[in-house]
Amino acid sequence: MAASVAAVALLGGAVVGCDSDDDGDDWMGAGKKSPSASASSSAPVDGPSDGASSGAPSQEVVPEAKVPPVSVERLAKVPAAVRGGVITVGKPGAEHTVKVYEDARCPFCKKFEEGGAQALVEPLADGDVKVEYTIASFLDRNLGGNGSVNAANALRAAVEAGKFPQFHSALFVNQPEESEDAFTPAFLVKIAEKAGLRDAAFTKAVTNGTYKSWVGTAMKAFTDDGVTGTPTVVVDGEKVASDALYTESGFGKVLKDAGIS
Repeated sequence: MAASVAAVALLGGAVVGCDSDDDGDDWMGAGKKSPSASASSSAPVDGPSDGASSGAPSQEVVPEAKVPPVSVERLAKVPAAVRGGVITVGKPGAEHTVKVYEDARCPFCKKFEEGGAQALVEPLADGDVKVEYTIASFLDRNLGGNGSVNAANALRAAVEAGKFPQFHSALFVNQPEESEDAFTPAFLVKIAEKAGLRDAAFTKAVTNGTYKSWVGTAMKAFTDDGVTGTPTVVVDGEKVASDALYTESGFGKVLKDAGIS
């Protein structure tokens, strides 16, 4: 059984996240490599493997998906656009910018999305802030499989379908254990349905890996920005301390201090 990938660092009791502290030492004396989520140890991803991009029917048993939180419906009319390797949600001219670096398989990104990120819903819906997402896929290189790449491809497809905020939220609600390569095209389509995304073009893009080249572009943007772990969040140019990411009140205070309310 694969060991848990997320390297947990405790600084004053705060969970840091999926980091790049990969020194190759045995993990817990079990004779396995340290299960760190190292972005620096992997080259930019070029796209899904043949298994991810094939249109062949799957015989997998697809798990049931959960619906995203009701709060995401506040973002239904918020625009999303792609520029280079970044997906921007919100009004382009918004006064404030929050940059979020995530990998879909990282459990601490899920903690952020279900915790601190909830403080972004209202100011994002009100047009006070825009959020720039840089979607990494380095965990596939560390763990094997295609889950992060498949998810990044699907997130890109959700922009074209006009449902990025809803699908992005549903994706993390349905995140499997990081050691499980469970973000298959079939499961991603089922997740999308729970987010109200039932679009033939989206399904085709997810099944065929239509945006595989963009996945590589996004990973390059992640690396070029010097980011080595997820989640990494930057508010108006200032990196947010990890201990402020995982609760709505904690991250809400960061936003308030930056003049975002």
